[in-house]
Amino acid sequence: MLLSTVQLIAGIALLLFGGDRLVVGATRLAIILGISPLVVGLTIVALGTSAPELAVMIQSVFRGTADVGVGNVVGSCIFNFLVILGIAAFLQPLTVATRLIRYEVPVLIVICAGIWLFSTDGRIGNFEGLILLVILVMYLVWLVKRSTEESDKFPPVAIESLAQPVRRTWKDSLVAVGICLLGLGLLAIGSEWTVAGAVHVARAVGVSELFIGLTIIAGGTSLPELATTIAAAFRRNADIAVGNVVGSNLLNILAILGPAAAFAPAGLAVHPQLLRFDLPIVLELSVLSLPILWSGARIDRVEASLFLALYASYIAVLAAVATQSPGYDKWMDVYVLAVLPAAILLSILWGLIPLVFREKAVKPAEVNPGVSGNSTGSNIEEMVSSSRRE
Repeated sequence: MLLSTVQLIAGIALLLFGGDRLVVGATRLAIILGISPLVVGLTIVALGTSAPELAVMIQSVFRGTADVGVGNVVGSCIFNFLVILGIAAFLQPLTVATRLIRYEVPVLIVICAGIWLFSTDGRIGNFEGLILLVILVMYLVWLVKRSTEESDKFPPVAIESLAQPVRRTWKDSLVAVGICLLGLGLLAIGSEWTVAGAVHVARAVGVSELFIGLTIIAGGTSLPELATTIAAAFRRNADIAVGNVVGSNLLNILAILGPAAAFAPAGLAVHPQLLRFDLPIVLELSVLSLPILWSGARIDRVEASLFLALYASYIAVLAAVATQSPGYDKWMDVYVLAVLPAAILLSILWGLIPLVFREKAVKPAEVNPGVSGNSTGSNIEEMVSSSRRE
């Protein structure tokens, strides 16, 4: 038991360090090849932060323990939404650009609904995996195209953080390739240790491999996103903080579940608990994020507290399921059918409050006959500017 626990912890540490090295090496290599740092940040780095989850998935499929890999992906999506956004927004309230609300979040809702529908027969088949891969390619092409059109709107700090001084020489190219290979090697070893340790620990303590994947491994492989999001929040780069979470969840589904389902001999088996409990939660959380981000395009500490409370209750239900506590199946239904729908309704009502007060505060100016038209127009402009600042 002790050796398995050490192996699990060491494996997660290697995954984190290997993923970081892969991101650094790929970024340096892309800059040497003349690829825009903006494109690097939105594609290579985004995919690189999902490398630990991908490594765990590949290893779990080869070892015949797909529950660990699938549970890791689904658990990471839940962890990203509730814990990462919750902690970041609690430490520093986040104001979000409207393009995330208009584009990425609706796309995420559709993808989450699709993956749930694909799983209704207990398996994500090869053809369905290929569909996810096609969607991934389409999304990346659209993302690069849109990022090129909106390059002037991209936060400068993100570009500066990627564009490290790199000389376009054969020596620097070899160094970049070496860093990439080091990262891939660490990911391979780390994924082997993580999956093996998780399976041994799960069997030793009498809980399912799915539970370990949904909790310990999911939290461990999401640490890069947690560190990035908190750092971006403190630097007041809310677009990076929230976009990191939304983008990571999109890539977790498309770039990890897609290839695994497409190339696994019999597709990807989906545990009945995932179909009944965890996958609906991922869909409901993606729906929940829409009214929260829409309400003033801001995540404040009240909403952050809601996220953290929802994750605490989610872990409590998972613990009841793992220990087969009396009535655990009813708690699953209560969480999916009552708690999260209530949270969605509450977030909608919470978002309407500032809009109502804003409409009452900003009224059309009454035209004073003794005031010139230019003065009236100036007053209206001042009121509009004041409204935008609020």
